[in-house]
Amino acid sequence: MTETRNRPRHRRSRTALAVGVPLALTAAGTLAYGTDLGLFGADAQQKASAATAAAPAWATAAADGFASLNSRGQNGTYGGRDGQIVTVKTQADLEKYATAAEPYVIVVAGTINMNPVGKEIKVQSDKTIVGSGTSGHIVGGGFFLGSGVHNVIIRNLTIRDAYQGVWNDKDHDFDAVQMDGAHHVWIDHNDLRHMADGLIDVRKDSTNVTVSWNRLSNDNKAFGIGWTDNVVTDITIHHNWIRETEQRNPSTDNAAHAHLYNNFLEDVAGTDIKSSYGNYSRGKTKMVLENSYFQGINNPVIKDGTATLVQRGSVFSGTSGRNESGGTAFDPKAYYSYTLDAAANVPSLLKSGAGPRSSIGTTTAAAVGTKAATTLTVAKDGNGQYTSVQAAVNAVPANNASRVVIAVKPGTYREVVKVPANKPHVTIQGTGGSRKDTVIVYNNASGTPKPGGGTYGTGGSATVAVEADDFQARNLTINNDFDEKANQNLSGHQAVALRTAADKVFLDGVIVGGDQDTLLVDTASKDKLGRVYMKNSYVIGNVDFIFGRATAVIDRSVITLKKRWDGTSAGYVTAPSTAANRKGILIANSTVNGDVSDRSFFLGRNWHAGGDATLDPQTTVRNTTLSAAIKTTPWSDMGGFSWKDDRFAEYKNTGAGAGSASSDRPQLTDAQAGGQEVADWLGDWTPTAS
Repeated sequence: MTETRNRPRHRRSRTALAVGVPLALTAAGTLAYGTDLGLFGADAQQKASAATAAAPAWATAAADGFASLNSRGQNGTYGGRDGQIVTVKTQADLEKYATAAEPYVIVVAGTINMNPVGKEIKVQSDKTIVGSGTSGHIVGGGFFLGSGVHNVIIRNLTIRDAYQGVWNDKDHDFDAVQMDGAHHVWIDHNDLRHMADGLIDVRKDSTNVTVSWNRLSNDNKAFGIGWTDNVVTDITIHHNWIRETEQRNPSTDNAAHAHLYNNFLEDVAGTDIKSSYGNYSRGKTKMVLENSYFQGINNPVIKDGTATLVQRGSVFSGTSGRNESGGTAFDPKAYYSYTLDAAANVPSLLKSGAGPRSSIGTTTAAAVGTKAATTLTVAKDGNGQYTSVQAAVNAVPANNASRVVIAVKPGTYREVVKVPANKPHVTIQGTGGSRKDTVIVYNNASGTPKPGGGTYGTGGSATVAVEADDFQARNLTINNDFDEKANQNLSGHQAVALRTAADKVFLDGVIVGGDQDTLLVDTASKDKLGRVYMKNSYVIGNVDFIFGRATAVIDRSVITLKKRWDGTSAGYVTAPSTAANRKGILIANSTVNGDVSDRSFFLGRNWHAGGDATLDPQTTVRNTTLSAAIKTTPWSDMGGFSWKDDRFAEYKNTGAGAGSASSDRPQLTDAQAGGQEVADWLGDWTPTAS
């Protein structure tokens, strides 16, 4: 941008958008992108790119919570989405694919009666096992995940009825899901009930586990964690309805980090099943318990003298006995982003939302209803159809009607890439195991001389320029490495890494890096809508490095602040130039941090491009962790216009850089925030991986 560059509006509440892949955030204190959040596993190549391009969203979904983090060589938990989608109706076929070495998305379409009763299929790594709507039932058995098994999703199934007639059964270890030494496991939207032993057992140093939106019922033991002297297990347990279970609700033994939130524990009056206890922090467990609802539970929250348990925000109705807490545990938001529902709403949320969903597992890739994507491969070593990204873009036919995936193999591609307006539905996708494996980079700046005369200008300096609607980028890095220090005599140091001037731009699992003016979210013209949705990504820069007039969402991402070329700390995160009656820039559920001085960065300033007084710049930052780098007065004027005459606000931010409401720090009310959610920004568009 060439310049040296509140009024929050009410709107009816709308349900927040839930899309694609939940975030795997680094710890709040992590700088830049030292811990990678790559979209694919290490074996994902162009075949996987083609396979996932037309896959339904449930086949490409990945975990949130501790299962989303990177450790033990595994980048998050996404199951078998790099493999084929197969449908099974027999035990033999289920076992064939679940025990295979290759990744698979396995759709269980019907009831499978396990033989012998109590059979636990030994699932191998890189699998998604998902029920087809509400029809996928496993009867009389379950699943076992052994030592080293990783990247497994068990979702949308009913697993039931291995009960052998003994309530506290010591002889039949028939669980719905048992893991011994597994890691990166997501158990989601299942109905687990009436088994011979426990419903879920997380044992023997299993870690990076998330258990979400399940119904657990009618069993003596719901959910046990531990069976080890080592304190290594990291587990997230949220939005589960645990009812009519006597014990282990859950019992958590020697867990390094156990985060329980928005669960509903219910002991129904007048039945034969009586709860002995609810949530139990045992051994050396560090537990954080938030916004759960306990109905009729005896001893709802208990802890050992050696354990720690921090609880806040829960509701206890008709409970009795022990309700304990004590010690210092940990801050879950230092590991990942999440949003709490009000505890009072939890029973109704889970009664309607927990368990198998009819919308999951019911559409195969072949029935998506759109033409299968064409895949073009790019490889620097010549082992592809093209050796440059631009050459592949050039090969896309003008006015193409269906998706074209440009699968870019690992390497550094030093080139300028432009996707023109007449080539919509293009995806540029890195095929490496990490988003850092595939890099598109160049070093033009605003003042860089053009070969034919003149200079590039800010917009023309972009390494990658997107002018085509329905564009997607994923699993790669886009950088502008213009060297300001070496070019002090050059006029115009703005250097854009990525410029978007289109509608429905989806940036998923990318790194966009530079210094000044890193990410330009523009529109095709002042009167046209341009929506951009970025998630699970990083943006790196120092001055106005997220800027423009588009309607843009940065969701569940990390914004990394960077020092200037001379080592000083000073800058602005956003510089919106929003048209009146349009949405501007929304930063939500994210983290803002960096290796810079405390109180040295503004969250934003108002860019009235060209001195246009009709503009109404907008930035909202909500539910985001702010480091101490953010100024206590986080907004600034620009070009002679007061930011207070435009739209700048925060809502429920946390961290050392957050602050309370004042005239210099507007905060949305709950009512206003209800109209400033991700879905409000995106309108009728639901970004979906393709």
